Amino acid sequence: MIKRDLMPALQVSLRQFPVVALVGPRQVGKTTLARALAGKSGQAVYLDMERPSDVARLSDAESYLEPLADRLVILDEVQRRPDLFPLLRSLVDAKRKNGRFLLLGSASPDLSRQAAESLAGRIVYHELSPFTMSEAAASTPDKLAQLWHRGGFPGSFLAPSNARAMAWREAFIDTHLQRDLPALGVRIPATALRRFWAMLAHYHGQLWNASKIAGSLGVSAPTAKHYLDTLEDTFMLRQLPPFAANLKKRLVKSPKIYLRDSGLLHALLRIGSHDDLLSHPVAGASWEGWVIEQALALCGTDTGASFFRTAAGAEIDLVLERPRGRRLALEIKRTSAPLPSKGFWSGITDIKPHAAYVVYPGKERYPLGPGVEALPVALLGKVLRG
Repeated sequence: MIKRDLMPALQVSLRQFPVVALVGPRQVGKTTLARALAGKSGQAVYLDMERPSDVARLSDAESYLEPLADRLVILDEVQRRPDLFPLLRSLVDAKRKNGRFLLLGSASPDLSRQAAESLAGRIVYHELSPFTMSEAAASTPDKLAQLWHRGGFPGSFLAPSNARAMAWREAFIDTHLQRDLPALGVRIPATALRRFWAMLAHYHGQLWNASKIAGSLGVSAPTAKHYLDTLEDTFMLRQLPPFAANLKKRLVKSPKIYLRDSGLLHALLRIGSHDDLLSHPVAGASWEGWVIEQALALCGTDTGASFFRTAAGAEIDLVLERPRGRRLALEIKRTSAPLPSKGFWSGITDIKPHAAYVVYPGKERYPLGPGVEALPVALLGKVLRG
C-alpha cells in the first residue's frame, strides 16, 4: 500500500472527534485508507452501503450499532442512508466517545448537508485527493511527468503502460456518468453530461462563461450551471473563485474552471502520451491546474483559495489565505526560466501577500525580486507545510 499523507491527520481527528468524515471521488483510495485505519484500531467494523448484506445488518440500525460503542464503525458511501444521521447523533450523545464513526462519501454536498443537520459540533471533515507528488514519490522528472500526464487516481497512475492508464480513465469516465451519478440521484443524460465535460476540458483554466458554453451545447444557462455544479459536487471539477476584497478596483467576478484530475483532463482531450501533452495547446493550462490541485491537497481544509484578476490586467494564479491571516500568492509557470509578468507584480502590489512564489518545474529556489521567489514544484510541500 502507498502511504497516504492524510493518514496522520485522520488519526488525530479520530482521537479528537466522535465522528470523522472522509470525502473524495470514487476510486481515489478512501476504502483502502479506511481499511488501513481499521487495521491499526484492531476492532473496527466496516459496512459498505452498496453491499446488500451490510445494508441488511442495518435493517434495525439502532440495535446493531448501539453495542459497538467501544469500536470504530466505518460506514462507506454513507450518503445513501440519510436516515442514519439522526441515529448517529443520538448514539454519540448517549455515549460521548471520540473515534466512534468514520464516514466515507463520494458526494460532498449530500454528505455535508445531511451531517450538518444532525452532527453539528460532533463531526470533522477531511478530503482525500488523488495521489500527490510525495505519495507518488514523484521526485524525478520522469515520475513527475507520469503523475502530471496520467493524473493521480491509483488505477491510472499505477497502470503498467500509458495505454492501460488511458483505458482505465476512459472506463472511469463512463462508469461515473452511467452508474455513479444516477446512483446519487442525478437525472442528467450521460451523453449530454459527457459532451459538457469534454467541452469544459477545452475551457480548462478559463473563466466560466455560462451563456457561451450553454449556447454551444444548445441548453439554457441555468442548465449548464446545473451540469457544472454536478461535476463539482462529485469532485470532478473545481470552480476557483475570484479574490474578494474591497480594493477599489474592478475585479473579475466569474470563477475559473479546472478539471481537478489532470489525467481525466487528458483523457477527455485524447492526449495519449507525455510527448503529446507537451505539444498540445492545453499544456500550459493543464500544468497550472495540476499545480493548483497539488497545492490545495497540501494545504488541507483550513485554507481559502482564489485567483486574482483585475480589469486593468493585474493577475495572480492562486491566492491562499492560510491560518492566522497569512496570505500567500502563487504564480505558475511551465518554463525552466520563469519570469513574472507585469500583471503579476501589479497584483502583488494590490493584495500585499506575506510571501509570493513563482512555481516552476525546475530544481533551484532563488529570489526574483522583493518578497518573490522562484520555487521548484517539488518544494511546494516545504513551503505549504512549513
